[in-house]
Amino acid sequence: MHRLRNASGCTASVRLNLNYRTRILSSLSEVEAAAWDALVGMQDDPNPFLSHAFLDALHASGSAAIDSGWQPQFLTLWQQDGLVAAMPLYAKSHSYGEYVFDWAWADAYRRNGLEYYPKLLSAIPFTPVTGGRLLARDATAREALIDTLKAVQENSGLSSTHVLYPPQAEAEALQAAGFLLRSGVQFHWLNNGYRNFEQFLDTLERKKRKNIRAERRKVQEAGVTFRQIRGAAASPADWRFFKRCYDHTYSAHHSTPYLNLDFFLRIGATMPDNILLIVAEKAGKPIASSLLIHSAQTMYGRYWGAIEDVPCLHFETAYYQPLEFCIANGIACFEGGAQGEHKMARGFLPQKTWSAHWLAHPAFSDAIERFLERENGGMEAYIDELNERTPFRSQPPE
Repeated sequence: MHRLRNASGCTASVRLNLNYRTRILSSLSEVEAAAWDALVGMQDDPNPFLSHAFLDALHASGSAAIDSGWQPQFLTLWQQDGLVAAMPLYAKSHSYGEYVFDWAWADAYRRNGLEYYPKLLSAIPFTPVTGGRLLARDATAREALIDTLKAVQENSGLSSTHVLYPPQAEAEALQAAGFLLRSGVQFHWLNNGYRNFEQFLDTLERKKRKNIRAERRKVQEAGVTFRQIRGAAASPADWRFFKRCYDHTYSAHHSTPYLNLDFFLRIGATMPDNILLIVAEKAGKPIASSLLIHSAQTMYGRYWGAIEDVPCLHFETAYYQPLEFCIANGIACFEGGAQGEHKMARGFLPQKTWSAHWLAHPAFSDAIERFLERENGGMEAYIDELNERTPFRSQPPE
């Protein structure tokens, strides 16, 4: 595996001007959880996927391992009073588990006799969720973190650096530093202070309301019931059954699951307040399950699977049950996961996502910049078209 050279020239400059010490960490064991999580906690809605517990579980379980192409190179800045800025960063030998697709870029490099891998990647492995990538105590530390990232990438000899799913403000800060921006779309549900699920349904067009009620009725008439299990109450048996469902989904798509049982048991033990398991049962036996992770304000749909086919069971387990939980607990937003235009029929609306890209090769950088200008224009038109197909009533319910 490729190991980054510490950008000693720039590090010295940063020390001179801003009194920061740079460390590139190969393991989260090199930083205290409290120090890392203090930076995460400075976000308006601290993202649980950025927590020390979640990231450490990915690596300690072997789910995101060096020998599978995820080499941690976490970029950190320190002052005398401790950690002041940090960035999840990896040297990647492939583009699996990212959800912002650059396979065509890699192929173009290959066809021209150039090496695209390894590359630098700032992202949460296997997790297409928007959240801070430039974790910093203040604006000055964030600027220093970007400067240090630029120095690291320029001294590393790697082809490129990619920052996936940053919030818009961070994307724009990276653009100002010379990164190219790429836009995408996800579908999110917004809680407008609904008292219950029926009040939410009343805001939808008549056909959408009718279809959702019909889908829920099919599941109920099949004799399926549900348990909503908070993380602390999830038993090892619950996690084993969920893993069975998770594996079944990957098998059905002729794919290999990224995450192992040890990972799920770790997050269940270390971040239970952020965990919701939903288990569907029929005749007293579990037949399906979904895993959701949430903060105080946002619910994130992650994984689902079933071992028995029941019409519309996916929608109930992965969407309607979580929406009821959001309404009951005052959670403002439900991010249903990557892609999925079908979510609009269930009250989800398009939201723009961002990624930022820097490429060392000038000719390829210019070519990709032109490509992104065209692609981003098409994405704007697509989002405008989606917004014209709103699932909500033109007049509010009485």
